[in-house]
This record gives sequence, C-alpha cells and structure tokens, in this order.
Amino acid sequence: MTAALHVLDVVALTADFPQGGLARGQVGTIVEALSPNIYEVEFSDDNGRTYARAALRDSELIVLRYEPVRAA
Repeated sequence: MTAALHVLDVVALTADFPQGGLARGQVGTIVEALSPNIYEVEFSDDNGRTYARAALRDSELIVLRYEPVRAA
C-alpha cells in the first residue's frame, strides 16, 4: 500500500476474507487504526446496519476515490 489510510476512509477488500464472511470488492469504512498497518473496518448495509467488522492489513484494502486525484 503506497498511500496512507485514515479513519473514515471508504475502502474495498482486495481479496476474499472467508473467516469474516466477506468477499473481494466489499466496501467498508475504516473506523479505527489499530497499529501502523492494521485497521478496524466496519461493513454496513444500505440501511446503515453493521453486518461485519474486521481487523485488516493495509495490503488487503484499497481506498475508493470519488473525485479526481491531482498529479503531483
């Protein structure tokens, strides 16, 4: 992971996480930084009800972007 992740970033899984009942591509929100490379991610349905929480490595996540990123 090259970009730092932050609390409240919207992320997607880059691989299946069967022990958590989650599949690649599922979208969640980072709710806590547990250590430099581990984040607590909350997964919610369209009504805002949480259906899963998982501690995941930054390498298992990709930040979703909703606006263009400027070139440096």
